[in-house]
Amino acid sequence: MKFKILILLAIYAHASIAQQKQKTGPDMPDSWIDADTDHKIVRLTNNNRSNLSFYFHNNPFVGDKMVYYSTEKTVDPAAKQETYNSNARDRQLYLLDLKTLQAERLTNHASPITGEIVSPQRNEAFYQVKDSVFAVNLSTKKNRLVYVFPDDFKAGITTINADGTLLAGAKTSDTEKDILKQNPAKSSYFNLIYEAKLPRTLFTIDINNGTLNKIFTDSAWLNHIQFSPTDPSLLMFCHEGPWHKVDRIWTIDVNSKAIKLIHKRTIPMEIAGHEWFSKDGRYIWFDLQQPRGSTFFVSGVELATGKTTRYELQRNEWSVHYTSSANNKVFAGDGGDPGSVAKAPDGQWIYYFRPNGDRFQAEKLVNMKHHQYRLEPNIHFSPDQQWVIFRANFEGRENIYAVEIKSSKR
Repeated sequence: MKFKILILLAIYAHASIAQQKQKTGPDMPDSWIDADTDHKIVRLTNNNRSNLSFYFHNNPFVGDKMVYYSTEKTVDPAAKQETYNSNARDRQLYLLDLKTLQAERLTNHASPITGEIVSPQRNEAFYQVKDSVFAVNLSTKKNRLVYVFPDDFKAGITTINADGTLLAGAKTSDTEKDILKQNPAKSSYFNLIYEAKLPRTLFTIDINNGTLNKIFTDSAWLNHIQFSPTDPSLLMFCHEGPWHKVDRIWTIDVNSKAIKLIHKRTIPMEIAGHEWFSKDGRYIWFDLQQPRGSTFFVSGVELATGKTTRYELQRNEWSVHYTSSANNKVFAGDGGDPGSVAKAPDGQWIYYFRPNGDRFQAEKLVNMKHHQYRLEPNIHFSPDQQWVIFRANFEGRENIYAVEIKSSKR
């Protein structure tokens, strides 16, 4: 059965034109037409909590269901407003049926949980509470303990491999943890951690027998760790830090330990990052700027051949994150505010990109001018590829939305 998000149609059908055109505010309808783009938007989460979809390269889907985070609203004393708090006591995983918009709670832990890891093969979501790794079955909702890190190797999981047999992540040093604790703002810790050149260790955990395997250690900030969606042995990681100072994107074969640099910078101030695997595992795509803040591309490397593909886009079309469709024929981006790296004067949009030669032809899907980009929208194509799912705070609190790629005028 074809996936559909067209929920609450009765509400939508009877909404007035004024309601449908409304873009912000606490009394928005459950679905409306963006007045500036003529695309339909549906709010997928409807509760009194703060709701966040996964980071852009973390798959949240199993069939027509999506795993997401939901937490109690907290008040930011400085901003004097309700906001999402990643350390909130009640930060839990939920499961959303995209056909009915019915949500079910998956976890119940007294401590905050971390981990955006879904395995369609196992029909499970994996997460971590302090030093313990758990899995929850998405059908039965039964939680189980998977692994407890030993006292001499406290680390965090970030990804699962294609056949659902290995978890992976990185262990940080105590010194790095102290830097983060003393300098919680990214503007403070980012350069400090990079310059410290502290050791990090990549590892895997065999889910079936609990074996911990340390696969690579370097005096570098190893980050953005993600398994290929199709090759169970291929792990991607980055050298984090100021992008113009690092050759960022790497892969490692977890069996042979062979390491490969995916993209080598060639000019001063070139940056490449926010990398992701294509759904078919053929490509690694990434944001490329040559130089930083000047000329903008989405670039991809075909892993089998090393062939590079580049699509240029305009400054206003640059996005904090991009994503690709299942067939790599279309892309989406979440835009950026004027304070972002592109300094775009009119970049606050959810975009849909069609390659046209060596450039992107951009279509605006959602006006994000009332969204505060301290919360990254982190777009995903829906399982049927007909919608773009994103998170936003333009209603005054965090929720998850879907915008239909087909225009309401077509």
